[in-house]
Amino acid sequence: MKSIRSMAIGAATALAIGAIGVPAMAETPANMLVIAGQIDDITTLDPAQSFEFSGSDISRNIYGKLVNFDPKDLDAGYGPDLAESWTVSDDGKTITFKMREGVKFHSGNPVTAKDAEFSLRRAVTLNKTPSFILTQFGFNADNVEQTIVATGPMTLQITTDRRYAISFVLNCLTATIGGIVDSKLVMENEVDGDLGNTWLRNNTAGSGAYRLGSWKANESITLISNPDFYLGAPAMERVVVRHILESSTQRLLLEKGDIDIARNLNPEDVAGVSGKEGIVVDSELRGRLMYIAFNQKNEILANPKVMEAMKYLIDYEGMKNSFLKGQYTIHQAFLPRTYLGAISDTPYSLDIAKGKTLLAEAGYPDGFEVGLIVREAQERLEIGQSLQNTFGKAGIKVNITVGTAKQMLAVYRARQHDIYLGAWGPDYPDPNTNAATFAVNQDNRDEAGLTGQLAWRNSWDIPKMSEDTLAAVVENDRDVRAKMYEAIQRDHQKRSPFAIMFQKIEQTGRSKNVQNLNLGGAITAVSYWVVTK
Repeated sequence: MKSIRSMAIGAATALAIGAIGVPAMAETPANMLVIAGQIDDITTLDPAQSFEFSGSDISRNIYGKLVNFDPKDLDAGYGPDLAESWTVSDDGKTITFKMREGVKFHSGNPVTAKDAEFSLRRAVTLNKTPSFILTQFGFNADNVEQTIVATGPMTLQITTDRRYAISFVLNCLTATIGGIVDSKLVMENEVDGDLGNTWLRNNTAGSGAYRLGSWKANESITLISNPDFYLGAPAMERVVVRHILESSTQRLLLEKGDIDIARNLNPEDVAGVSGKEGIVVDSELRGRLMYIAFNQKNEILANPKVMEAMKYLIDYEGMKNSFLKGQYTIHQAFLPRTYLGAISDTPYSLDIAKGKTLLAEAGYPDGFEVGLIVREAQERLEIGQSLQNTFGKAGIKVNITVGTAKQMLAVYRARQHDIYLGAWGPDYPDPNTNAATFAVNQDNRDEAGLTGQLAWRNSWDIPKMSEDTLAAVVENDRDVRAKMYEAIQRDHQKRSPFAIMFQKIEQTGRSKNVQNLNLGGAITAVSYWVVTK
């Protein structure tokens, strides 16, 4: 059994607090939005590769997509964005988009169907982590020239390998990977055939409400408004997101008026700012799930009795009612509440005696030693410590390794962990977004590199569940499809190497003068262009 024990973690701690490029002030300017958050998970700004929470926030405000969500009416679902309309062929496989006239990229280049063609082809060809969102429709590097085609200056056709629910296809195009890039600018910065991937890690080429001003990794991001944005120039001419790890520091900055929004307040600090003059606390159910996962390469963790035992050794209620109070609700299935087919079953609760019995039945009456890796974020560290405590009561010694999000994700995506503690958020507002990652793994080889699929990351070989999950995605009857997902989740709860614990309720501290802030609910990311003061 391998156990990860050490990793360099000093850099993240050193950047937790202090001045990071934004001077202290009694009140932020009327045309500037200043946010404190945790943005150390960003690894790239390329929409074809970005696959982290904070990266999605930035991309949503920089890149237009063929279809997108109106932040003022998320319940309406996807609607026109860079494509003003679309039609569907009789066989249901070809969607023809008519591009919106007169839209320009930040460079001044016009947005055309060729740019959309280039962007989607590029995302498939680069084959980075989120590429499965598009390749699940049969697109690959060998066929994109035939299946993703600009048939005219302002007309794009995409042809899937079979008929899918059109809502499923369009929902996927709202994901970060659906961002349309300026093909001319990107190719001017291509190096060694990388389609501009290296350049786009630290630069942007969008047409959205904002362009990148600066990005200092683990420090801050500054966005500058696009005065030519087709929906109108944003009221906030600058948006600055400061990387502040500590909740107490975020609270202090909010109370002093040095920031407008604090996105990572713990329950104690939420209680501290609630009711204070000039400050409002918003609560919004998000799609993010908190879970732990057991690598099936570890023969102990692959034992079904061990996996079941560990699900009974988690203090769900205790965590929810203490350090997670008001910020998470207990949820034990892979589809977030509000999604088609979501279930509310919570079959597991803390039961040390039952956990011990199951471990004994598995052949480990005295427990065992195991490693757990976790990102350096306050709530996750506290969850890890709670798990260490309750697992220890059944004889399981947990060695916790803490690092930056980038470090921990690298280990996780390489399938080199024992237990991973982390969060997962939907990539598009369709049940397949989570089903395809928690319940599909059609190629369990290391070299398959299916890093976007959590079942693969945990070496869980599930041909039958994969088949059932893929069948649900092509079912056109909404009620039947919902029942299929319900059945898959109940099976998943019983035998998967995942202990899903909580669904996020984001509590945000906000200066009262900030209006129209929309974090995206459970279906998308934050929208800055509608914010006013």
